[in-house]
Amino acid sequence: MFAVVGITLKGILRDRVFQGIMALAVLLIFIPFAASLSMRQVTELSITLSLSLICFILLLLSVFLGATSIWKDMERRYSFSVLSLPITRTSYVLGRFFGLALFLALTASLLGGVSCMVIKIASGMYPPDRPVVMGYVLLAICFATLKYILLVAVALLLSTVSTSFFLPVFGTLCTFLASAITQQVYEYVHSAAAIKAVTPLMKSTVTFAYYLLPNLSGFDLNVNAIYSIAPNLAGLGLTVAYFCSYTAVLLGIATLLFNRREMK
Repeated sequence: MFAVVGITLKGILRDRVFQGIMALAVLLIFIPFAASLSMRQVTELSITLSLSLICFILLLLSVFLGATSIWKDMERRYSFSVLSLPITRTSYVLGRFFGLALFLALTASLLGGVSCMVIKIASGMYPPDRPVVMGYVLLAICFATLKYILLVAVALLLSTVSTSFFLPVFGTLCTFLASAITQQVYEYVHSAAAIKAVTPLMKSTVTFAYYLLPNLSGFDLNVNAIYSIAPNLAGLGLTVAYFCSYTAVLLGIATLLFNRREMK
């Protein structure tokens, strides 16, 4: 499995999609100048822009690399060569996942370091009203990384049953968009205001989708980082436990389906 992890990292570094996406990271150095145009809350705006750009880059990487890694191997018949070696299909899928997860973590660490320098420059140019807690910024980046690693697991699961890149790419994007609002929709249909407006069938459907789709809202700590608000430690622990359990279930289903897939 470790050999697959190494091959995955080398393949990503040579991928043109990765090189094009990482070119967006250059925009980080322009954030202090762009934030200064607002003339108000320059540091807070710098943190917002930095976290938003990092999340956008991680989203692109998780969708396009996670959804196409196994599909490319199948399309180019690389998977036949790999699976002819003494390696199980389970190790192959897990190696792909951990390689992509490690790459996302390294990318987030690099971008996080650059963002801290950018925020330092912005806060030095325009001192904020409240002190900036870099620990909260790094914590927000850490949980954003967990969110997109979970999204990679979704992409790999879809890749194991797909014969083209359409289902993994668009399925992962739809899952991401739906997962960002499931909490709000669930709370609305179970509120007193929705008793007459929502039918029992709709309420049951929304509840089923709420528990089926990943809930990504708990991974968002941007507000804590921007306004230096201490996060709830118990909530963070539950989020980490949710990440581990949900990702393990996704990988278990992905390996089960890939083991049963016919290779032609």
